[in-house]
Amino acid sequence: MTSTPHPDLVLTDEVRDALADGRPVVALESTIISHGMPYPQNVAMATEVEDIIRGHGAVPATIAVLGGRPCVGLTPADLELLATSPDVAKASVRDLPYVIARGGHGATTVAATMRLAALAGIRVFVTGGLGGVHRGAPESFDISADLAELTRSDVAVVSAGVKSILDIGLTLEHLETGGVPVIAFGTDEFPAFFSRVSGFKAPMRADSAEEIAAMMRIKWDLGIAGGLNIANPVPEGDEIPAERISAIIEQALTDMAALGVTGKDATPYLLGRIVEISGGDSLKTNIALVKNNAHLGAKIAAEYAAHPAR
Repeated sequence: MTSTPHPDLVLTDEVRDALADGRPVVALESTIISHGMPYPQNVAMATEVEDIIRGHGAVPATIAVLGGRPCVGLTPADLELLATSPDVAKASVRDLPYVIARGGHGATTVAATMRLAALAGIRVFVTGGLGGVHRGAPESFDISADLAELTRSDVAVVSAGVKSILDIGLTLEHLETGGVPVIAFGTDEFPAFFSRVSGFKAPMRADSAEEIAAMMRIKWDLGIAGGLNIANPVPEGDEIPAERISAIIEQALTDMAALGVTGKDATPYLLGRIVEISGGDSLKTNIALVKNNAHLGAKIAAEYAAHPAR
């Protein structure tokens, strides 16, 4: 597998040198900064996550579109711009040509970050929660592009499971249909973002970064395209119990329906409303789980860099 970055990408020197040297690099999304958390917690979180990754000997590569340029690796000033500018679009894969052609700013979703990370030759990506099949999808057909991208881009995505605002059962079925390995870390239960339990058994389990890196290497050596979903439960002391968060989510869904919010605006609205209803507890949990994922993702990246796919 090549690690030569696509020529249209703008890489920082730190990221470019690490990729050229075969050192571990971890991709990070940017919608969590611009659309997932309020300021200034979003900048603090992004900076802390990058520091965690560096602390494990890996290089962080936060991805975004800035001034029409797909950027892999950002400066502190770039993070501040994403966190504060009202002109940053939420950019999934379908939006990349539009945002880039117009010279705009775009915060990349999980799907878009996966695509650009793969083009850069980055094989590990850390995020908060994976998108999935929305509740009511049999009627609305509202399914996140994250799931389709996992069948296309050769990137291992470390998340805290599927956001509990979604239909977790249908999401797992969709991932199975797409041939995406779903691997829970250190547990037999598939985690539900804010909570460690979802009521659904994880299809696979791994108990070490070495084991996950081996699965990545074997999958791609066999020529099986697409990514892997690594589901890492939020630390026990930081979770919101499933019973409590379920009631909060139901209230947020009711409020969203009353306002007629749909499509790409649904998830940002729901996450913001859940922060309000939970009195800020969901934001604390969100930050804690992203940091936890950064620790695991950096370890996986280091193991994979030591023994990459052919």
